[in-house]
Amino acid sequence: MDKSKIRNFCIIAHIDHGKSTLADRMLQFTHTVEDRLFREQVLDTMDLERERGITIKASAVRMSYLAKDGEVYELNLIDTPGHVDFSYEVSKSLSACEGAVLLVDAGQGVEAQTVANLQHALEKDLKIIPVINKIDLLSAEPERIKQEIHSVLKIEEKDVILASAKEGTGVEDILERIVRDVPPPSGNNDDPLQALIFDSEYNTYRGVIIYVRVVNGLLRKGMNIITMSSGKKYEIQEVGIFRPAMEPVDLLSCGEVGYLTCQIKDAKDVTSGDTVTELSRPAAKPLPGYKQLKSMVFCGIYPINPKDFNSLKNAVDKLKLSDSSFVYEVESSQSLGFGYRCGFLGLLHMEIVQERLEREYDLDLVLTTPSVVYKVKDKKNALIEVENPSKLPEPQDIIEILEPYTITYIMIPQDSLSMVIDFCKSKRGEYVSTDYISQAKVKLVFEMPLSELIVDFYDKIKSMTRGYGSLDYELTDYRPSKLVKLDILINDQSCEALSSIVHNEKAQFKGRALAEKLRELIPRQLFEVIIQAAIGGKILARSRVAPLSKHVTSKCYGGDITRKRKLWAKQKEGKKRLKQFGKVQIPQEAFLAALKI
Repeated sequence: MDKSKIRNFCIIAHIDHGKSTLADRMLQFTHTVEDRLFREQVLDTMDLERERGITIKASAVRMSYLAKDGEVYELNLIDTPGHVDFSYEVSKSLSACEGAVLLVDAGQGVEAQTVANLQHALEKDLKIIPVINKIDLLSAEPERIKQEIHSVLKIEEKDVILASAKEGTGVEDILERIVRDVPPPSGNNDDPLQALIFDSEYNTYRGVIIYVRVVNGLLRKGMNIITMSSGKKYEIQEVGIFRPAMEPVDLLSCGEVGYLTCQIKDAKDVTSGDTVTELSRPAAKPLPGYKQLKSMVFCGIYPINPKDFNSLKNAVDKLKLSDSSFVYEVESSQSLGFGYRCGFLGLLHMEIVQERLEREYDLDLVLTTPSVVYKVKDKKNALIEVENPSKLPEPQDIIEILEPYTITYIMIPQDSLSMVIDFCKSKRGEYVSTDYISQAKVKLVFEMPLSELIVDFYDKIKSMTRGYGSLDYELTDYRPSKLVKLDILINDQSCEALSSIVHNEKAQFKGRALAEKLRELIPRQLFEVIIQAAIGGKILARSRVAPLSKHVTSKCYGGDITRKRKLWAKQKEGKKRLKQFGKVQIPQEAFLAALKI
């Protein structure tokens, strides 16, 4: 197709500002999806996305649009997630585009992720089309939001389009602006092939399906290709486009977005950000690709039944293909057997991965307490990275422990300012600044330890601000901190899955809370269960699960007491032996409770 008639763009916004709904209206307006096949959130193909009402995976679709100038344009849309944990999906999508539609809610206004996503788009030199969505709401204040966009994002008010994705208002204006303002892709059909891999998925019958944006050259069926970072060689079996279902075509030319299949069986052979080039006429150098994100949160994932380990191994290999920000390595635990130590971008990312593994691969899993990556300086002056509390050296070998700090941006209504500041300080946050965005909204900046952010920080902010608060953060540096390893001992045996690294001041509170919670959750056994929270050899808290009792003297009526004493002594010996060799079953609820304390 004529390259000047191609427009590649994505939709970016804060979570729940209407990206997927706007994509639906565009598909309907351009008649890409037939009315009989249409459903809400048509680009959200995972059941999990539809249930939660959020986009988890970026998805692509091609639309043919007849513009007012009488020309037919090919519009390649990439719908992106809005949650901070899936910002990696957004950054990948931006690399495949020349323009971005920036959505802002007409009631909520500019939020933390709005600012973050705009910064990512500007770094990639994308043309920004600002849109105020949901103008049909009773609480909509488009004029106030226009001023907010101008003061915070430095975008001219006259450039802002007013729209309602729900009702279809303003959709044609947005499409016309895309055609007019977004530049066509650069590149040349005659140059050696350079295609950027921006995503992939695994299909049982076709192997790995690779999503590509052709930057230079042509991509056609039967072509022999090579991936430039891995050096793997393949023959293309099929090339195609998304409408939004996969539709085979003869070739993909310069500037187009589509997919290719090569009967690739091993999910590890494909890397997002890699460059595909022709084997007989390779490109001189690969495309810039993506900056590899580092995982922020780590936890252990184990099958409840140890026999399911091979099934878990296959599942994580395939999941890695469609989620390149997910990392894992094999580990073993005395209490849980073999499993994986997995890295995530945040706690929501962790929940989504767990649910996908359980639903899509029919697994029953146990997750251990999540932790962040700490750096430990030992007596030999070496700097060790510790993402698992069990790998923390002994206290006498440690000079200092450094923990990751973030710069955290919180946007809240003015009336909850003092409450949120106090809460952030209680989480060891260091106040940086306050910016008054408008008469009703404030932007707070804090420097905070990542470990305080990952569990329930965002939920608490939402509660304090009646749902109006928003959060964004980025990792800055590592700082020395008074941290200790909190061990949980069950009948004098350390349970590594429940161990955690905590701040010295909070160790006593967390130890007591954990011991009490485990006492409630661990079912009674035939023997006594002693639960202790300890730092090194110092016991901070203790609780006890009483044994199940059997009335062994129920058949003894009166008579000599010595017979009863013999039965009690025999029972006592039996329970002592059980305690010595018995194994305490710890339910999944206990690990989840450890998360929330």
